Amino acid sequence: MKLELPNWIIILGGIGQIFTALIYPYIRHQVFDWYNDVKQLKPLNQEIAKTYGRYIQGLNFSFGLIAIIMPSDLKNHTNLAIAITGLIAAYWVGKVLTQIAYYPMYDIPQKKIFKIGSYFMNALFVFFAVVYSLLFIVNILNH
Repeated sequence: MKLELPNWIIILGGIGQIFTALIYPYIRHQVFDWYNDVKQLKPLNQEIAKTYGRYIQGLNFSFGLIAIIMPSDLKNHTNLAIAITGLIAAYWVGKVLTQIAYYPMYDIPQKKIFKIGSYFMNALFVFFAVVYSLLFIVNILNH
């Protein structure tokens, strides 16, 4: 298969993933009032929720950094390229599917900035899912 994604698209995806990692605390605090909800949990469950939040933030940042620093390595058809792009594709496809299936979004405050932000973030998630899925497929086909 001759389809090759240009490095700039992969780097743009990386910048977007780092953006999601950096904006994540703001969204949790300002949009979802997440911290007040977490305070209602038992102490151990509070720590588990915070830990998973940090995992999400760390993965988004790490995936973005990999894309920015090593875009050519993500598309070089090696076993590692297949594994990494498959992992990242599964992560973002799972995020998009979860967003559609389980997050009805009716609790998002109706401020215009939050509505626009939700469309923007969802578009980013779909973009990440498409880019990494394409990278994964092309890597497999050219392996």
